[in-house]
Amino acid sequence: GEHSQVNQATCLSAQIWLWMPTSCIWVFRHGDRTPVENFPTGLHKESEWPQGFGQLTKIGMQQQYELGQYTRKRYSNFLNATYNRHEIFIQSTDYDRTIMSTQVYLAGLFPPVGNQIWNPQILWQPIPVHTVPVSEDHMLHFPSPNCPRFDELQNETQASWQFQNKLQPYMVKQKGKNINLRDCNIGLFPFTEIIHNYTLPEWASRDVMKKMKELAALSLQSIFGIYKTKDKARLQGGVLVNAILKSIKKATQPSNKRKIQIFSAHDTTIGALQMALNIFNGKLPPYSACQFFELYQENSGHYSIEMSYRNDSLTDPYPLRLPGCTSPCPLEKFAKLVSSVIVEDWSKECGKCQTSPPGYSTEPLFPYLANTHRLCPHAHATPPLPPGQSNLSPCWCWYGL
Repeated sequence: GEHSQVNQATCLSAQIWLWMPTSCIWVFRHGDRTPVENFPTGLHKESEWPQGFGQLTKIGMQQQYELGQYTRKRYSNFLNATYNRHEIFIQSTDYDRTIMSTQVYLAGLFPPVGNQIWNPQILWQPIPVHTVPVSEDHMLHFPSPNCPRFDELQNETQASWQFQNKLQPYMVKQKGKNINLRDCNIGLFPFTEIIHNYTLPEWASRDVMKKMKELAALSLQSIFGIYKTKDKARLQGGVLVNAILKSIKKATQPSNKRKIQIFSAHDTTIGALQMALNIFNGKLPPYSACQFFELYQENSGHYSIEMSYRNDSLTDPYPLRLPGCTSPCPLEKFAKLVSSVIVEDWSKECGKCQTSPPGYSTEPLFPYLANTHRLCPHAHATPPLPPGQSNLSPCWCWYGL
């Protein structure tokens, strides 16, 4: 039928499109960055990293430029040869590394040609990148702060048997005492040092680093999944799903001129989005990972959506199918299937502050969130664990972003 025709014509190995999309939305993670901060036994000070902590590196620039060039090649029959401001909109989170990643990506996607060349020595042109303050960004910056109900769900997740079972392999014995690797600040572990061949501390063995990566993946899943995933999605990734769906629906209107929407964000953004759609593969989104959404109009006039995910620069993107639907998925069915993670009033569903119950801790469950202003400080409360469960430290850090 028409669905199989679209599917077969989507993309050949030569990256030539036979059936062109009507509209595309792309969400990618920024490129390689320096560490966000140092770890206690770190051997390298911030001054040893070009531009300091949390900044895009030259490797990251190369990754993003390659992603831009790849996207230009993949969509060569869809994209205009020249940049047209009416056809494209780009939004980034308000971080240096995501804004810079977008700028380098656009250099690979839209190098100036013809009369757009303003300097023959610089094959680059300025293209606007839009941002909103991090404190107001509920669409791309996850997990969104100031949501008491989401904090409650996090506390419930920490105490759930589903999470406890997944965490158990990372409990280790030291001097007869249970030591939980989760107590360690994952955000400070030297993943970046490995990429840049910096000297590592003695304890950073291959086995320890392997466990840390696994634990970091579990951390991401615990934030947006594992327990009451749909409830979490309504307050986090579902917000982006809703924005994407609205943009896609708008693209079906005859008056629509926009062909492309690009979002530059973080691993947590891709994780939250994919878990809301139930298409997450359980692995950390690497630097420059990209989630593709493509809208097609079939011969019947009906619209359908295809999704794919690129997390390896050496292979073509992996096709993704929304559970409960075909690939491509008819737009009407897609909208119906994702409706359960879309909330009409985000603030209302997040709930209001209430008095903290006696005995609850106000220590931050997620230290990386502690730097953001919170309306409900008690929302970090750590509920008592069920009988027989390990008494875990209320410290849970995410190394990505």
